[in-house]
Amino acid sequence: MSALQSLPLSDTNRREVKRFIKFAMVGVAGMATHLTLANIFNFGLHFPDALANAIGFVAAVIQNYLLNYSWTFRDKQSSRTKARWLQASQFALVSVIGLGINALVREIVSYIFHPFWLTVFPNPMVAEVVNYNFSIIAAIGVVLFWNFAANRLWTFRNR
Repeated sequence: MSALQSLPLSDTNRREVKRFIKFAMVGVAGMATHLTLANIFNFGLHFPDALANAIGFVAAVIQNYLLNYSWTFRDKQSSRTKARWLQASQFALVSVIGLGINALVREIVSYIFHPFWLTVFPNPMVAEVVNYNFSIIAAIGVVLFWNFAANRLWTFRNR
């Protein structure tokens, strides 16, 4: 018996927990893409923090849409009542709002934790890289819940 089967949940709730786990797994892949590109653009190509973060975020959004469409919400395709362009547009709008939340959370976390990382890592460059990545991961963690709820209730909902 799987761990999910042993939970005292209805079949509908069990399906939603499974869907959230898939969504989070797609999000982990997106986070890897996001962090890789953000670091390349920020520290390798010396783009400003916010722009490098936005580039990584947009690439991850495209990847996440394709994976969520084909895997997480695959069961919604057979009864889909929306055109795919509309669904992709809704996903993009949810993601743009998510980017705003991400940017705000990233800035706040970066501001709060930067002094801490400077005490942990004597090399300021190492502290900066750790702070930047930590703040992005924290922001992604917050945005995960917004993205799942909005996409489940609006983007991938059939009429």
